Amino acid sequence: MKVVIPGGTGQVGTILDRALTAAGHEVVVLTRRPAHERQVHWDGRTLGPWADVIDGGDVVINLAGRSVSCRYTPANLQEMMDSRVLSARAVGQAIAAAAKPPRVWLQMSTATIYAHRFDAPNDEATGVIGGREPGVPGYWEYSVRIARNWEREQDRAATPHTRKVALRAAMVMSPDRGGVFDVLSWLARLGLGGPVAGGAQYVSWIHDEDFVRAVEFLIDRDDFTGPVNLAAPEPLPHRSFMRALRTAWRMPVGLPATAWMAELGALAIRSDTELLLKSRRVIPGRLTEAGFTFDHPRWPEAAADLA
Repeated sequence: MKVVIPGGTGQVGTILDRALTAAGHEVVVLTRRPAHERQVHWDGRTLGPWADVIDGGDVVINLAGRSVSCRYTPANLQEMMDSRVLSARAVGQAIAAAAKPPRVWLQMSTATIYAHRFDAPNDEATGVIGGREPGVPGYWEYSVRIARNWEREQDRAATPHTRKVALRAAMVMSPDRGGVFDVLSWLARLGLGGPVAGGAQYVSWIHDEDFVRAVEFLIDRDDFTGPVNLAAPEPLPHRSFMRALRTAWRMPVGLPATAWMAELGALAIRSDTELLLKSRRVIPGRLTEAGFTFDHPRWPEAAADLA
């Protein structure tokens, strides 16, 4: 099977590239900075010679988009929007122009599309799309708008011979350096991994091995189209999430942080507090209904395995 991964040099792309290559598949990565023979140059915005690698391929997994681990300045938010929408548009144009289009296009999306809420979990059928929640920073709505536009671009693409799936992914936890698990583990090992702003906000996550297995499941299941939540079935409050992570690293203490302390910390590492404070209570409704089973459904055991 030939798999093309636009934007495949980040954390999630590295995970998929490694797993799919190890499984014997031909993997080609589209990137602005090719470093080896399986990487092909593209600008992430316009059609070019790179489209030839999609023609005749079996699967496209588009992960392209500016990292959300940055300060949410107007310029960075606009770059997040443009990098996602324009890359999805270019991929759709390449598939539409292909003489032999791929049979499936998996498009990265995000669990951030759902509302900040505590009362009930969000699945694909009954989940509440965010953007209108009272009492949250106004710029959080822009993150939801990015996700909606990202998915809309895939949906609008004229690719009648290619099945389309939007991956509403929670945080993908892997032991790789520089990923979200690595950053959170660093805080926990320093004794700083306590609850933030009370810790009631929900954390949705997925173990990298289950993420890969879910992607393979969706590639094989021809009956799946549209949005699919890629998240473990048991999201949990931030205070419980960090307690389990500290236990995994055998760290008995974790200093709590107020919202303003979190803002100072986010400023220091050039990130944003939305990543910590928004309650993402997301469950994998469609995967569960289809019989997909998670090897790592609970966070305490998953954290211990990753550590």
